Amino acid sequence: MRMCMRKASPHILLSYLAIFFLFFVVVVNGGDFNYKEALTKSIIFFEAQRSGKLPSTYRLGWRGDSALDDGRLANVNLVGGYYDAGDNVKFGLPMAFTVTTLSWAAIFYQEELRSNEELENLQDAIKWGTDYFLKAASGKNRLYVQVGDAVEDHECWIRPENMETRRSVLVADEKSPASEIAAETSAAMAASSLVFRASYHPYSRSLLNKAKRLFDFAVTFNGSYGGECPFYCCYSGYNDELLWAATWLYIATRRPKYLQYIEEESTSENVKEFSWDLKYAGAQILLSKMQLYFKGRQSLEKFKNQADSFVCSVLPDSPSRDIYITPGGMIHIRDGGNSQYVTGTALLLSIYSDLLAQFNQNVTCNNQQFYPTHLMAFAKQQMDYLLGENPEGRSYMVGFGKNPPTQAHHRGSSVPKLPENYRVDCGMSFVYWFHKNEPNPNLLTGAIVGGPDRNDTFLDRRSQSSMTEPSTYINSLAVGVLAKLAAAHPL
Repeated sequence: MRMCMRKASPHILLSYLAIFFLFFVVVVNGGDFNYKEALTKSIIFFEAQRSGKLPSTYRLGWRGDSALDDGRLANVNLVGGYYDAGDNVKFGLPMAFTVTTLSWAAIFYQEELRSNEELENLQDAIKWGTDYFLKAASGKNRLYVQVGDAVEDHECWIRPENMETRRSVLVADEKSPASEIAAETSAAMAASSLVFRASYHPYSRSLLNKAKRLFDFAVTFNGSYGGECPFYCCYSGYNDELLWAATWLYIATRRPKYLQYIEEESTSENVKEFSWDLKYAGAQILLSKMQLYFKGRQSLEKFKNQADSFVCSVLPDSPSRDIYITPGGMIHIRDGGNSQYVTGTALLLSIYSDLLAQFNQNVTCNNQQFYPTHLMAFAKQQMDYLLGENPEGRSYMVGFGKNPPTQAHHRGSSVPKLPENYRVDCGMSFVYWFHKNEPNPNLLTGAIVGGPDRNDTFLDRRSQSSMTEPSTYINSLAVGVLAKLAAAHPL
């Protein structure tokens, strides 16, 4: 439900402006954190989520090789990639979104990442995902979309190095299409091709060629894929992923066919969130840059209007705000990994603020003007909330700041290192490690957990998965903003 605002008297208006100015000053000049440390740790987290044969350079001593036979049941090599969250399954949709958004950060905040000596580490994190996607998309009109039996996996609390659950394989093809996963993987490959274009051109070209084929597959054999439900059900459908992928492909190729698809065939909607399931707002902000660059290309104007609508829906002082903000100031859209909406909003506002400033633009919400500085102030405030500026006075990034989480809902972190031939008793695994009210033995450095509820309340308990489970896409959405903050607020 959208909020309405009656015409205010001059006295009320002055009071309102005074309150807003106070809020703005507090946010901009509030306590700064060590954003460089947070950036570094946010990238280290991806090393904890790696599947496959780990390189000698990995920085988390408690992790080891895992799932080295992935794909064997389908006679294909699917070793590598990422576990999505606190379990040991490789889900294609969130993994692809993770790679797309990490690539966006690497492209848009390249200099900030380089100045903080994290660009190469981020490129390594991206390549770990794209190496896997090149295997998963090796056949024409075929994409392997999941490795691991999610039901069996959730019945056993064991680290990936010792898991014995079935590593079943799910595949999308012409008979079982998966437009949302194919399109998101296309977006990931197209965006990452830009990351490696200057430094590793043959690899970049391979990624881009695969991105084109995946997009054609997603469009030609369109249909939603239910195989990852109930864990990753794509409630938004696949039109947002198709727009998202076409946008990245146009940026990467400048081919008219993708712009034509965007202008004539795509679907786009006003939204108030950006997440692994809903990509419209990200595409709209990317297309807004094109609309501003082309100086008012009419066919792209609706995307700029929709990007503005997103901003108006989330800014706390917007008269058309359409989301809930907790008493402590955090965006809360839904329980269960709510931090992804916090970091997702922060990333979009950070990028859009830079684009608006570049083209000397503002956002108008019901005749009220918001400047790029307003957008960035709120993006910073959301990240600061996660790093410790909140009613609980605690950090929601493991291993960072004051009183960070100690019981992340994460198998690898909560189960101690075991002998290689350890026999797993899945029934007792929950007794031994899940229900133990003790800090995790292995530090899950840099993981941003699901976060507090709509009342700013947080329980640091492994069993509270909605609050304590991390995910790759929570962190991937945070990296770009942290890079910008680290450059702007050096300590």
